[in-house]
Amino acid sequence: MTRWVALLRGVNVGGITIRNADLAEVFHALGFDAVRTVLASGNVTFETDATAQRRAELKTAIEKALGDRFGYDAWIVLVTHEELRAAIDAFPFDDADPGRQPWVVFCVDEATRDELTGAAASLDSAVDPVAAGPGVVCWNPVKGTTTDTPFAKLLAKAAFKPRTTTRNLRTLRKLVD
Repeated sequence: MTRWVALLRGVNVGGITIRNADLAEVFHALGFDAVRTVLASGNVTFETDATAQRRAELKTAIEKALGDRFGYDAWIVLVTHEELRAAIDAFPFDDADPGRQPWVVFCVDEATRDELTGAAASLDSAVDPVAAGPGVVCWNPVKGTTTDTPFAKLLAKAAFKPRTTTRNLRTLRKLVD
């Protein structure tokens, strides 16, 4: 069995409201085991015999089931438990600093990750500390500035919305516990 983590983009914000119990039902109906939702921001862990080689097929099936059930154009990032653990372990900044907000930006592909980190290279690293990780971008801005910094504005561009989803490092740790 492979342990998976589905990170839903854009739920419980912008008018798309999905209760955790309803979300879990979708994953159970797909035949997955050990289904667990974490927080109310579209995080689901589950197990299935589908390996990483079947990721695209699995992602498509989940997105279709979510769209059918909740009536929206569902989009997820699907990572294995091991891939998520690697992203957490690779976070290069001091996530214990109470004045900072540790974020991990999941990207649909390496090209998106490289585009974001390339653009961030010209930014002030004291304001926008950004680093590439395995399939992700690590970002550690000052608390309270996560919508105002130059990197935040870059992430908010329409071009990146369908290619990224962002989670707080503390949320990610709850997903692997």
